[in-house]
Amino acid sequence: MSTAKGMKLTLKVWRQKNAESKGNLETYELEDVSPDSSFLEMLDILNDGLIQKGETPVEFDHDCREGICGSCSLYINGEPHGPGRRITTCQLHMRSFNDGDTIYVEPWRAKAFPVIKDLVVDRSAFDRIQHAGGYISVNTSGNTQDANAIPVEKENADQAFDAATCIGCGACVAACKNASASLFVSAKISQYALLPQGQVEAKDRVQNMVKQAQEEGFGPCSNTGACEIECPKGISLENIARMNREYLAASLAK
Repeated sequence: MSTAKGMKLTLKVWRQKNAESKGNLETYELEDVSPDSSFLEMLDILNDGLIQKGETPVEFDHDCREGICGSCSLYINGEPHGPGRRITTCQLHMRSFNDGDTIYVEPWRAKAFPVIKDLVVDRSAFDRIQHAGGYISVNTSGNTQDANAIPVEKENADQAFDAATCIGCGACVAACKNASASLFVSAKISQYALLPQGQVEAKDRVQNMVKQAQEEGFGPCSNTGACEIECPKGISLENIARMNREYLAASLAK
């Protein structure tokens, strides 16, 4: 059992009733927070206290708490998912902070991610981008070829799997000064563009997904690389370059 001394913290938490309401930062004081607690457990402690006082708890999104779903997307002290690297908010522990710290907790900031309430944003724009082209044709006639029987170069397979690790959390958007979704879109394009199964829709895929991202209100790539740095899965900027090549080739083909 841990004997670490609990920390005293000041939280500045964004509270907002809905997308139309004007939000503001509310100040909360917490005491005896274990350094071994996760950031989400700390928010649970905050909410328990608010409920006991008859106050409205802070709304925040989460699901797996294992770093694989991306739901726990929070902007912490000016960084998506907080001060850690290659982790999501649910994997961030309070030992990353110091006793007496003031911690700012905000939602993602992007036009395409409207606030639902408090720290929860609507990221369904990502779903619509994937619906626009994130699929492959499948022959269901009974004469389908086993995917494992199709030769794929190891380098391409490795890069495709690396791109597929994107969990769609939106940290790339939150980190970008243009609120660009280029890293997300390019990862979803790359995981198919690098494999033979993805070639049938390749040209339509890149054009449709890029178009949908623009229609959703995401900005252009800023070329600063903040997205890769803040990505909890370390998705490479090389995917954006691949997307641009795929888009140019598709445009010239028509």
